[in-house]
Amino acid sequence: MKEERFYQNIQKAFENLPENYSILEEQIEIEIQMKYYEFSKKLSEKDISNECFINRKQLLDDTVSVERKKEILSAIATVDDVKAYRAIENFVKENEGEIKQWAVLALQESRMLIQSSLLDEQQVFISTGLGGKGKMLRYYVVFINKNQSDLLNKTQQKLLRDELIYELKNSQGKFESMNFMDGFSTALVMLSLQIDIRKVFQNVIDECNQYGNFLEDNMIVTNVKVMSRSEIIQLLHQNKNMDFDELEE
Repeated sequence: MKEERFYQNIQKAFENLPENYSILEEQIEIEIQMKYYEFSKKLSEKDISNECFINRKQLLDDTVSVERKKEILSAIATVDDVKAYRAIENFVKENEGEIKQWAVLALQESRMLIQSSLLDEQQVFISTGLGGKGKMLRYYVVFINKNQSDLLNKTQQKLLRDELIYELKNSQGKFESMNFMDGFSTALVMLSLQIDIRKVFQNVIDECNQYGNFLEDNMIVTNVKVMSRSEIIQLLHQNKNMDFDELEE
């Protein structure tokens, strides 16, 4: 089946990962990540890393444009020098918004470069919109009610939350939060890359449905972003008859 092949391919890719890999912990918008990597690729053709490293103090200058600071951050992230890493690290601590997210990506790139140099082996970096921690990725999951016009009652809410926590514990995962809304329930969780995520959430649904059959078999799972209620409703309406793997972002 298409669905089974989809998950087998994901698990196979994770199984082939080397032992030394890092997961971006911060939640950074995918659009910003794409802009960063595209910008860095173009920047590598200019060969301005040394010039930016020499002028890294411009990062602290309020009169310097945001675009110039992005240029410096991306450029010095490729310099194998702890001074470059510290400059980016200090910038991350002192800034907010999109420029901070940009700097976090530069900091991760700099860290990976220094680690590769010290350990004399290539490091693998994994980044998603929702981030993660340690060797786990963060996922946003939407459990869909059989009755999409009603909120789960208190007993059903407790059952779903308890079953999710139980299944995560058995899978060495971590429960972070859960919200209940008319038509569906959402949760933020973290799971190891090697875990079969579909099986984890399907087990939760199967257990809950033994006590009232109140959840759909389909669900939405993404590691891209936390979806708004309107986005979830729109996706459900557009994909009403799709399989789980087609619903997944």
